[in-house]
Amino acid sequence: MFGKKKEQSVETNGIVYRRAKTWRVALAGCSSGIGMCFYVLLGLASYVANEGYGIATAVVGIILTATRILDGVTDPIIAIIIDKMNTRFGKIRILMVAGWLIESLAVLIMYCWASGKGHGIVLFVLLYCLYVIGYTMCNVTAQIVPAMLANDPKQRPMVGVWSTAYNYLVPMILNIVITVILLPKYGNVYSVEMLAASCIVCVAVSGVGLLLCSIAVSDIDKPENFVGVASKKKAEPVKVKDMWELVKSNRALQTFIVAASSDKIASQTASQAVVTTMLFGIIIGNMQLGTILSVIGMLPSIIFAFIGAKYAGKHGNKEAMVTWTYVCITVAAVLVVLFIFIDPTLIATTLPMMIVYVLLTLVLNGAKMCVTMSSNAMMADIIDYELDRSGKFIPAAVTGTYSFIDKLVSSFSAAIATGLVALIGYRHTMPQPTDPSTPAIFWMTMSMYFGLPLIGWVCTLCAMRETPLSKEKMEEVQKSIQEKKQAEVEKVIEEMK
Repeated sequence: MFGKKKEQSVETNGIVYRRAKTWRVALAGCSSGIGMCFYVLLGLASYVANEGYGIATAVVGIILTATRILDGVTDPIIAIIIDKMNTRFGKIRILMVAGWLIESLAVLIMYCWASGKGHGIVLFVLLYCLYVIGYTMCNVTAQIVPAMLANDPKQRPMVGVWSTAYNYLVPMILNIVITVILLPKYGNVYSVEMLAASCIVCVAVSGVGLLLCSIAVSDIDKPENFVGVASKKKAEPVKVKDMWELVKSNRALQTFIVAASSDKIASQTASQAVVTTMLFGIIIGNMQLGTILSVIGMLPSIIFAFIGAKYAGKHGNKEAMVTWTYVCITVAAVLVVLFIFIDPTLIATTLPMMIVYVLLTLVLNGAKMCVTMSSNAMMADIIDYELDRSGKFIPAAVTGTYSFIDKLVSSFSAAIATGLVALIGYRHTMPQPTDPSTPAIFWMTMSMYFGLPLIGWVCTLCAMRETPLSKEKMEEVQKSIQEKKQAEVEKVIEEMK
């Protein structure tokens, strides 16, 4: 598995680990950036539904929840197709390009060509469903890339560093373009024209990411690299029951689902455009300055990813997730206290408060990045754990099973955000940066932006206490896989005599 001439390797404690060249790791991480481009764009879906298709706020939340559930249902279906498919050109590039074309077409029609033309809820729902299919194809395929690149415990977290960096940098840059450049250009209102311009920018950036990722995976996207270590001469095709077996028997995946899904629903609710608009535009009082301050606090936090990767490489992904989750909880609690006891508008008007906010945001974003980086590396560990447990190399089935459950849970993030916002008076309109601040808006924003993530982090700590994927366990797993592969090679040689 994986040709020796084109791939690097290193031996540690008698285990030969697979490594990838740094430039390939860096460009392969663009697969995460592709997804984040559409994540940023669809964060504005509630606005385009309201402004471009005349759909009421509460109804928007229901639609986004239903389509998110559809997104989860399509994950295992696409995952089975991915693990069954094996052309002489590989599978990663073919499926990622096909998925990108479908989702790009869907959002261009939704945001640019049909928005504001008098179309209603039916067309919006159909376009969103088409987007979900394309996004699933591209995203589930992208999720298997880290496991394919390397299994070296010291390099695997670094693979996550690049993915995590793109996960943060791409939304950060796109949000700057959208809120600092495009939004003022269109009168600080999320109009049909402003949303169309945002769509074109996001699709263009995602296309560049797709090209770079395709170049990076060309060396590993080959049929011989998608085989397992089962003793049967011909591996059985992946079936739905394999996914059920994963959920039922793979303890590592079970605990990971609890940890990652709880974080996801909290973070996705907090990052909804309606929530960030209330925090930066209404409570802090300056949408553009709020975004700039967040960027200033985020840029240096990428350094945390490298620190976190070194920590994970030394202590394992499990301990890394626990350590940095504690940091997240502590800093988020401090920020809540800060917002309660000061006038939030001082963050945008006075230098001392601005500095305090930036420093705290720096630490929080850095810790979040380390948690995400460790989480990405742990998913690759789970794929190898399943390979050792069952003998099947089914990376798409593992990631697809997780995504299915994760999206079923996190599908309620848009409904939670729009539903809670509707409770404080926004039943037929969406919050705008020009709206006045009220106690109801303040406490609802604090609950969604900080309170929900705090609950998610507590769930992560509880789940990590039960996961078997310690550093020592992963060394056992890699050694076992190596021995099984060697046994298969020896068996083939013996049969040829």
